[in-house]
Amino acid sequence: MESIQSIKQRFEIIGNDVKLNRAIEKAIQVSPTDISVLVTGESGVGKEAIPKIIHSLSHRKHAKYIAVNCGAIPEGTIDSELFGHEKGAFTGATATRSGYFEVADGGTIFLDEVGELPLTTQVRLLRVLENGEFLKVGSSQVQKTDVRIVAATNVNMFEAIKNEKFREDLYYRLSTVEINIPPLRERKEDIHILFRKFASDFGQKYKMPTIRLADDAIQLLIKYRWPGNIRQLRNIAEQISVLEKDRNITMTALNNYLPNSSNTNLPAIVAKEKKESDFSNEREILYKVLFDMKSDLNDLKKLTLEILKNNDTEKVQEENENLIRKIYGEREKQYNDEEDSSELNVLQLPEPPREPVVNKPVIEDKYHFAEEIEEEETLSLHDKEIELIKKSLERNKGKRKAAATELGISERTLYRKIKQYDL
Repeated sequence: MESIQSIKQRFEIIGNDVKLNRAIEKAIQVSPTDISVLVTGESGVGKEAIPKIIHSLSHRKHAKYIAVNCGAIPEGTIDSELFGHEKGAFTGATATRSGYFEVADGGTIFLDEVGELPLTTQVRLLRVLENGEFLKVGSSQVQKTDVRIVAATNVNMFEAIKNEKFREDLYYRLSTVEINIPPLRERKEDIHILFRKFASDFGQKYKMPTIRLADDAIQLLIKYRWPGNIRQLRNIAEQISVLEKDRNITMTALNNYLPNSSNTNLPAIVAKEKKESDFSNEREILYKVLFDMKSDLNDLKKLTLEILKNNDTEKVQEENENLIRKIYGEREKQYNDEEDSSELNVLQLPEPPREPVVNKPVIEDKYHFAEEIEEEETLSLHDKEIELIKKSLERNKGKRKAAATELGISERTLYRKIKQYDL
């Protein structure tokens, strides 16, 4: 069994992080077997090195090794790419084609971004893992294949399973052994070493002197979070190597190449969705206040009608206790000293004046007061709207478009209201 250091030299892996060494050690241990392996880690951490190590140290090393980026193949053609198709299976299938599982028989297939596979393809892949069997697209003949599968993903698989984007049985079949590659921000001691390696490579590639970092620039490099991991570090090293004339890079110069470097360690709160109680502008707030006032007025009218009908305040209070609480709010709640302190006392409303029955003429409509309230409310809102339109037209010197914009309505609606109110 090869040592971790020899594997690093052979596959040009740089770094001495404990987690990285553990990942390489696990890859060496599972290589002689045919166990399915799932490599996890963020995008850009170098997951593609692990399946190469596994294949090169296995008994399949002389057979084919095929790397497939599942996220780069369209959903409509991925089954054909992986499993092949028969002639005439679909439009454009002018000849029979062998898929990757047929071509790589006896070897290893690396399925990168396996979390992006469609659910229908996941079912086919599960059958290959379970029985080594697959069907070409458009064929009814079962074919056998002896392929070792190493998969990789940067997706949170448990979240994907919860959201029904990935099959749970396939996940447990793929992750017989799971190897996690740590992100670059957790390998702080390796960051500067990697940067120096990339700077040296690009200096030779472009035939330029190798760039070097000042001490303050090294500290900035180590403190940066590197969301793009090693891929981002390599790109920045290449940019600086090509663009900077001064080969000694200071912190100020390096800071120009690090996006949002000043805020990388600050937490941020992001509102995922807008709450129902939020308002986009003042007009919506005013509308809500008006609607609430209208609702309270309707409740008051209902309560007044009940009092006038029954002429019994105590009975109305008992039957409309919830309505009274809604109108007057928590401030009007009182507790009865004689009863249990947890029971709310009914709000004491003033009794309406009672007129003597003797020699009083019969009133045909005894609820005319409630009707008058409704008329006053309607007329009041009507007059207010006319007044607002008149003032807006005066301020804008009769220009309907400007007045409509100020009122928050369309010009057509304003024109219709002007004709309606004869303004």
